[in-house]
Amino acid sequence: MAVPVLLLIFFLSSLPSPSLSKLTSNYYDKTCPDFQKIMRETITTKQITTPTTAAATLRLFFHDCMVDGCDASVLISSNTFNTAERDADINLSLPGDAFDVVVRAKTALELTCPGIVSCSDILATATRDLVTMVGGPFYTVRLGRKDGLVSKASAVEPSLPRANSSLDSIIAKFQSKGFSIREMVALTGGGHTIGFSHCKEFISRVFNFSKISESDPAYHPKYAAGLRKTCENYTRDTSMSAFNDVMTPNKFDNMYFQNLPRGLGLLASDHAFVADPRTRPIVEQYAKDQKVFFDDFAHAMEKLSVYGIKTGRKGEVRHRCDAFNSIKT
Repeated sequence: MAVPVLLLIFFLSSLPSPSLSKLTSNYYDKTCPDFQKIMRETITTKQITTPTTAAATLRLFFHDCMVDGCDASVLISSNTFNTAERDADINLSLPGDAFDVVVRAKTALELTCPGIVSCSDILATATRDLVTMVGGPFYTVRLGRKDGLVSKASAVEPSLPRANSSLDSIIAKFQSKGFSIREMVALTGGGHTIGFSHCKEFISRVFNFSKISESDPAYHPKYAAGLRKTCENYTRDTSMSAFNDVMTPNKFDNMYFQNLPRGLGLLASDHAFVADPRTRPIVEQYAKDQKVFFDDFAHAMEKLSVYGIKTGRKGEVRHRCDAFNSIKT
């Protein structure tokens, strides 16, 4: 009896991709048995020394994965022949602490098991461990990624949403990569419950917003006043920034979602989440129930962490995280 065509299509679509099937949570158990121990020691030391490392690494991981998959292409430095992802305009503000923790881990791992652990696996694992360190949920990271062979600055802008992007644009970027609106809200909330944004990313909401209002009226008045004070010299000091979650900036929790209806959403996209009927119910649910947010974030991160991964000859294990093993032109 012939298998119905629709049933066959469903069966084939449900099979894991060849690349994904090669990933396992115990990938390095035999080839680098101290992998997890080295990772924990490295990220613990770095986070204690520099408490912004967790937020920085989560942001770096997101910026890596959204551009052609989780392949550590964002770590590549530019050279005479190529302008790499990290030098795209939107990536110039990526914090150095995130790059540093990956380099530290790679250096330690190369001394113990040279040529075995990929930079993309280091970044994925460091992100999960750091999120957990600051109070976020634990989730499984499957290992065995190879590092990408391409890093182009020109690929970044079409892939990453900006702080002032419309909600339609942000949704479209996530959906083009297979992520639902709910997953988008969970991932964005996770990224914004810790960390900060530079003044230039929200300054248009703070000064000269309109003819009748100095600041965006969606801001709580006292919050707007505080932001104006924080960013008054931002043109002279471009490093000036504000926490995305003004209440618990260094703790991974659901306070970001509680802040939004109070007028404490820093970015235009934050305000859009609570104003738009497509996302407001999700925001309200996450604000009331942290466990639901944590469960959704963990699921979305597991999904994100295997997006566009490279295995086999589609990638390599780099000797250094900031350079391909051979020069790419």
